[in-house]
Amino acid sequence: MAKDSMTTVLKINARNLNDAIVQDLKEQFGDAELEIRVHDVPDAAGLMGEAEFWELIAKLDWSDPEDNNRVIEPVVEALSGMPIAKIYQFYDILSEKLWRLDTRKHAEALIHADPEGFLSSDEFLYARCCVVANGKEAYQRVLKDPTGFPSDLTFEDLLYVAGLAYERKTGKQFVSVPAYNFETGSNKQGWQ
Repeated sequence: MAKDSMTTVLKINARNLNDAIVQDLKEQFGDAELEIRVHDVPDAAGLMGEAEFWELIAKLDWSDPEDNNRVIEPVVEALSGMPIAKIYQFYDILSEKLWRLDTRKHAEALIHADPEGFLSSDEFLYARCCVVANGKEAYQRVLKDPTGFPSDLTFEDLLYVAGLAYERKTGKQFVSVPAYNFETGSNKQGWQ
């Protein structure tokens, strides 16, 4: 008989976290996987919404599309000036957009556009990044009609924006598990 999985949610103020609490967690939960999410915004007014996400995406500088660092710099700069919670929220919203495009129909549209009829999982992820990087209207258009997927265009660097902003703000490495798993094939319903 399979053991039922159990989810326990613990809310601890970071100031109260100490070695004794960590030891208690180890003793109580043993080999369980822990997920730590930091919420430093006291109310919903400080949360990043769809509009703010798309405003940040609109800051991408396409004046020199060959220089990806230059393209993402305005977004990294703006995001690094925001509260840390918004950097995580940007990453979570991005993950949701990429996840929604992760469907069989979207992948097939790109496969049909390829002369060899091949599409790697990484290439599909980076192509989905390109759709998001082209803004809200392009994203919504392709989400509704997979045949509108731009062929031969990718933009992997969009995946690095939140990490670069976090590192610039804190001087520390960005460690996060996105709200949605955006790796190719993760949207199980989209691949049925």
